[in-house]
Amino acid sequence: MLDHVFTDAIGALRDAMESAFLERQAFEERFQADVLLGDLTWETSYSLPGEGIPPRTRADITLDWPTWAQTAYRSWYIGEELDEPPRIEIEIVLRVQRLRDLPEVKAILAVLPEESSSIGDETLMRSNPTVETLYDGDLTPDEYAVEVSYEGSYDLDEAVLADGSRLDSHFASMGGWIAATLVRLGDLTLDFLPPDDDPD
Repeated sequence: MLDHVFTDAIGALRDAMESAFLERQAFEERFQADVLLGDLTWETSYSLPGEGIPPRTRADITLDWPTWAQTAYRSWYIGEELDEPPRIEIEIVLRVQRLRDLPEVKAILAVLPEESSSIGDETLMRSNPTVETLYDGDLTPDEYAVEVSYEGSYDLDEAVLADGSRLDSHFASMGGWIAATLVRLGDLTLDFLPPDDDPD
């Protein structure tokens, strides 16, 4: 693993998810570099254990490390004064899927807080929901899904840059918050289709 504050943040978030006993969707994880702009993006997905494939509820997590943040980090690393701390952009999309019927979106939003748990001094803010409709070959609605995203950013001050272990405590609550939120979504009275791997 590279010795870099962005990969340290990825590791801290992974540890938080594993501590909450969430199940990583291995085929959904990506680490990408924009060859034109230089931005780095890490994407991963987690679900509650034992939900089947695809799971009924899922958290899709994206961390973005923009080029300007890398420039700021490099300046700090070589001892220059830090005018603006580097920042990691964070998005967490909570997805309810395999729905047999069009859901009541208000009921879903009722169990979702307006803000995430804290990440250091920051929180992520909830956005408006998106409803997805999947059709069969006859263009008849066959399955529904709802997504609600939480978006924000995390500034890496000099104390965190100097001691990457602080990331562990700053991201620690995210695993429990995501797990508890997925449980609340799964407990809603919704009619779910069976998973693809169901033998029946």
